[in-house]
Amino acid sequence: MLTRPRRLRACLYFRHMRPTRFAARSIASLLLIVSMAALLGGCYAPVRLMPTPVSFSNGDVDPFEKIGEKLRTTEVPVLFATNRLALIEHPDPIYTIVPTDDLSMGIAHVRVGDETLDWDTLHRLSTSADPDERPIVHLEQLEQMAKLRPNEEVKNSPEAKAFFAMVNKALAASPNSELLIYLHGSNNTVPRAAAQAAQFRHFTGRRMVVLVFMWPSAGSILRYLTDVSNAARTVEPFSRMVELLAENTTASKIDVLAYSAGAQVLSPALQRLGNPRDGETRAQLQQRLRLGQIYFAAPDIDTRRFVNELTGYIDIVERVSIAANLNDSVLRFAAMVGRASRAGRPDVTELDEEQTRFLVEASRKLRFDLIRVDPNDIPNLPVSSHDFWYDDPWVSGDMLAQFLLNAAPLRRGLDEQTTPGGARYWRFPADFKERIYRLFGAAS
Repeated sequence: MLTRPRRLRACLYFRHMRPTRFAARSIASLLLIVSMAALLGGCYAPVRLMPTPVSFSNGDVDPFEKIGEKLRTTEVPVLFATNRLALIEHPDPIYTIVPTDDLSMGIAHVRVGDETLDWDTLHRLSTSADPDERPIVHLEQLEQMAKLRPNEEVKNSPEAKAFFAMVNKALAASPNSELLIYLHGSNNTVPRAAAQAAQFRHFTGRRMVVLVFMWPSAGSILRYLTDVSNAARTVEPFSRMVELLAENTTASKIDVLAYSAGAQVLSPALQRLGNPRDGETRAQLQQRLRLGQIYFAAPDIDTRRFVNELTGYIDIVERVSIAANLNDSVLRFAAMVGRASRAGRPDVTELDEEQTRFLVEASRKLRFDLIRVDPNDIPNLPVSSHDFWYDDPWVSGDMLAQFLLNAAPLRRGLDEQTTPGGARYWRFPADFKERIYRLFGAAS
C-alpha cells in the first residue's frame, strides 16, 4: 500500500535531489525525465476535505447515522475508468495524459487524512461547521482490474466481467441503487480526480456508488488547449463506458456530475448517446440507458454548442441542471480562449431565435434547470468562484439534495425567477439554510 501518491513522491524526489547528483546524469536521462513529467502532467496541489454541506453542518442530520461498521473508516474507495494511456498497468498503474480508445477500469483507494486521523474525528468534521483545518484527501493506490480494447466485448473478458460484478455487489450493498459518474475538469490529475470523487461519495453518507472517469487532462493551466483536444478524444470512450454500465450493471439510474471542462466530454457524449439504435424508439432508448440526474457544475463549453447538443438528449434523461456563477473568473478566461461565452457563464445574446426559444421552452417544460450561484445571495461565496460545487456549503448541500433525494429545485428550497426573455431559473433564498435542514430532516 502506498503511503502517498506516486507522482507526489516523484515531484518531491526531483525537487530535493542534490545538484551534484543531478549533474552526473546524462543528457538522455534528463530528457527522459522531462518527457515523463510532461506525459504524467506534473505535480499537483493537494485536495482538502471540502467544507461540510450546509444540510449536515448543524449536527441535526447525520448522513452517517445508519452506515455499517465497515464503512466507519477514513478509507473511501471509489470506482474508476479512464481512457488514459498507461505506461505501466501492473501491479500499480501509471497513466499518462495521452488519450486512447481503450477503457481501463478498477478501484481507486483513497484515504482522508493520514494514519493519525480516526473515524470519530472525521465524523465530527463532516457533520459540523468545525473551523479546524480540513484533512488532505489523497490517493493511496490505483488497482486496475480490467482493460477493454475498442471492439472487445465484456462477455469475452473475464477481467471485465469481474469488474462489473464488483460494481453490482457495491450497488446491492448500498442504500441508494443509483450509480454516479464524476467527470472532472481541466488542469486536473489522476490523484486529484480520485480525491474529489471520493469526498463526494463520503458526503453522501457513503450511500452512493461513485465512479470517476479520469479523462487525460494535462494537469496544467498552461496546457488548456491540450485538455480541449483530449476532451474531444474522450467523447467516444466515455459514451461507450456509459453504455457498458447500463448493459452490465443493476443500477436503477446512471447519474453524472460534470465539472468545468468535463462538460466538453459529457455534453457531446449525451448527444451521441441520444441516437437510437436501428428500430429503437426514444422510449426504449431512455429505458435502456437509464440516465437520471445530469448536473453541469460551472460548465466550460461553448453556450451555443451546449444548447444545440441539449436538444439531442433532453428527452432521454430525468433532469438536466446547470449551476452557473455569472462572475466566474475561470470561465471568463475560457471564453477569451474559445472566443465564445461558456454555458456556466452564458451570454444569451449569442443565441439565435430558435436556440433562445428552445431554451425558454426547456426551462419551463422539459426539466432543464438553470441554478444561479450568485455571491449576492450566498454568504461568504467568493465573487469570482469557479469551484463552488465543492467549496461552498450552500451549493454542495443543494446538489446533494438533488442526487440523494431526487428533489426538484422547488422542493430543495430554491426560489423560482424569470428572465426578461421568459426563461425560468432558480436562486438561493436568504433562508435556504433552514429550508434544506427541513428537507433532509424530513427525509432522515
